[in-house]
Amino acid sequence: MKKKKTVAGLLALGLLTSSPRTVGFAEGPKWTNVNAYEEQNGSLFNSENYDFVKFSQIGAKLNAIQKQSNRVKVEVRGKSADGHPLYVVTIADPTTQGKFGKIQSLRKQMFKNPGKAQDWIANNPDFKVPVMINGSIHGTEFVGSDALLQLIERFATQNDKETKSILESNILIFNVVQNPDGRVNATRFNGEGIDLNRDFITQSQPETKETVELIKEWNPMVFLDTHGYVSGYGPNLQGLIEPCTPPHNPNYEYDLYNKWAYKQAEAMEASIMADQGSYTGNKYKTMEGVYVPQRDDAAGWDDYPPIFTPMYAMYHGAYGHTLEAPTNDLDGVRWQYNAILGALKFATENKQGMITDQIEMFKRGINFDHPFHQDGFFPKAYILPVDEKDPTVTNKAVNHLINNDIDVVQATKAFTADGKTYPKGTYLVQMDQAKAGLANTMLWDGEDISNDTTAMYDISAWSLPELWGFEAVPTQSTVDVVATKVNQITGQGSVSGKGPFLIPNSSVKAVNLANTLLQQGVRVKRDAAGNFYTEAAANQISAAVKASGLQVASTDKVPADAVGLTKLKVAILKDGGMGKVQSHSGTKLALKRLGFDVTEVTPVEVAEKGLGGFDTFVYSGTESLISTNLSAANKEFGLQNAGQFDLFKANVNDFVSKGGKYIAVGAGSSRATKTLGLTDDVINSGGSNSNGIVMVDYSGTGLTAGYSQDDIGFVYRPAWYTGTDNDEVVATLENSDKFFVAGHWRNNSSAEGQAVMVKEKDKDVTLIGLEAGFRDHTDYLFRLLSNAIFEK
Repeated sequence: MKKKKTVAGLLALGLLTSSPRTVGFAEGPKWTNVNAYEEQNGSLFNSENYDFVKFSQIGAKLNAIQKQSNRVKVEVRGKSADGHPLYVVTIADPTTQGKFGKIQSLRKQMFKNPGKAQDWIANNPDFKVPVMINGSIHGTEFVGSDALLQLIERFATQNDKETKSILESNILIFNVVQNPDGRVNATRFNGEGIDLNRDFITQSQPETKETVELIKEWNPMVFLDTHGYVSGYGPNLQGLIEPCTPPHNPNYEYDLYNKWAYKQAEAMEASIMADQGSYTGNKYKTMEGVYVPQRDDAAGWDDYPPIFTPMYAMYHGAYGHTLEAPTNDLDGVRWQYNAILGALKFATENKQGMITDQIEMFKRGINFDHPFHQDGFFPKAYILPVDEKDPTVTNKAVNHLINNDIDVVQATKAFTADGKTYPKGTYLVQMDQAKAGLANTMLWDGEDISNDTTAMYDISAWSLPELWGFEAVPTQSTVDVVATKVNQITGQGSVSGKGPFLIPNSSVKAVNLANTLLQQGVRVKRDAAGNFYTEAAANQISAAVKASGLQVASTDKVPADAVGLTKLKVAILKDGGMGKVQSHSGTKLALKRLGFDVTEVTPVEVAEKGLGGFDTFVYSGTESLISTNLSAANKEFGLQNAGQFDLFKANVNDFVSKGGKYIAVGAGSSRATKTLGLTDDVINSGGSNSNGIVMVDYSGTGLTAGYSQDDIGFVYRPAWYTGTDNDEVVATLENSDKFFVAGHWRNNSSAEGQAVMVKEKDKDVTLIGLEAGFRDHTDYLFRLLSNAIFEK
């Protein structure tokens, strides 16, 4: 019996846990861009601040706890954008610690034979489940990580009945500070200016990638994400705990999630209320509960886009919750502590039912059985053809799918599907797999939900094929194909022929290659279709082409209209954090990925120093950057007085008058452009929460080279232009009531057929109403930026 029990315990761990990577022992941070003395004591964006634990102290605290306990494993799981360590703490009872690596393979039963896994769970009630708790993804929301530190210490050192009960049933994974840069700098975003809690569909940042790896390794049964600060949504309801209001993303098996998540939210609320006497603030003393959107609201707090951390974790089977504390103080820390404790107690009491239903989600995917979805909602497969000359976009997509635990195969022979023949080398995503919901939410076209709800919190469309620019063909037919599983693509580019060489204007990688060659001193020309040419020798460009992944070949001759390019210095107006975000960060990221030499310049720097030495000035962000009526929280990021505004305007106009190129991206920057006197267009815009994929008619040359009529665009707070008689109009929204493809944009008819990209005729000023650079989200549109920069 004793031997049998030991084997059963190992099988439980094998089914429900996995082995973290081998990484270094946690040490204090090695400061890269800041030192401990430069850490902020609070944030201007918070109405209250307290003596929270500084990031520079956390490594030592974790090491001290680890030395006291045989339950704890502390790791550094990579670095943030600014080079700070990403701490992960795993806590389990001593009989469990150290066994993860030996039994990792057994966990695969959940994805290969979920029925067998469910049967085993029914017969072995002493198994343990992983629960993952994420600390302070928004740097100014300090209370989450502080609560995690208190919980880590408790579960590492205490032996009370409740602590022991939780550890007998759970393995606790603490992602202690998911955003170290934000905590150090007292900003919501990381060192690259990216809101990490908007990055989970694209995963552009190291912090996001680390969290995705953790989720994949553990497939936690419960995922808790700590935030702040929400209060007063309802009468005496303090703080927020999800689940959310409709509409829910239809790619979830939402019935399985909601069956447990709503009750778990109530358990967290009960845990908070049971400790009400320990709170000191008045709003806590009078609180009657917590705001649970699904119970207490009708719309607006959404789990629709898979960009948020808990919503992303739900595709891996987790019961995901966002926990929004009411205040930024020690009461807020206590609120988070109590909420998490309530979630752990609920998971302990209900683990058998919860894990059975988590595995049921994987079973539905494998069996292609989705009882709460209409027939045909999920295709049988997606077919991903590859462009032989420029495979980079499809290769990126395939690697992204694989990195998200989605199985991809590659045809070893040509095959036919729905009457069309596809060549050897075509990729397929067969949808009878455990994480079919995640595969589909990444690959589907999306839907127009404008009439389904009055408002949405963030983006409502994110189709990777449309916005990254690769083809994903859904089929309802069974595809008969000989194929092999793909683990990773490491495609190398190549050069063929003797030149001159053509680099097609086909992708971000193509533009980046052209810029790389320019920076290496190679002469490059560009034609009206946006294609690049070089007459350099093959061995001179070979290394850069190999790194690009492109297949570059000779062409007969360089077109007569091709214009020589030069290395360009691009300035982008820096938003240091207006309204808690860096509104220029997505465009900055796009310009860097295109290979441009990009420098951020603040509004004050433009006012005081001008734009000398730059070829292009990009304004992409809020119009408040040139306002002189700013709140105390925003003041440090903008112009300080009216005199500085006058200097800013004069310097920008002087830059343009001397041949400098000015590009405005989005509604806010377009309005600012009018304020600066650089356009007389009427700037129209949709609501601040309106966003989605639109159909656009592009002219197809020059500024819109590489794009065609009936092509794709993306809008976020949509902008369009009227009164454009003095402009060259190069792109318009499709003149049809079907121009809006997917997302949420109510009352959009006034934008039909209107201009969304124009260039002033008498000066080098371009207005782009589309979001050409958006959170690494719109790769396909990045080339609108390079076109505008290169176009003479």
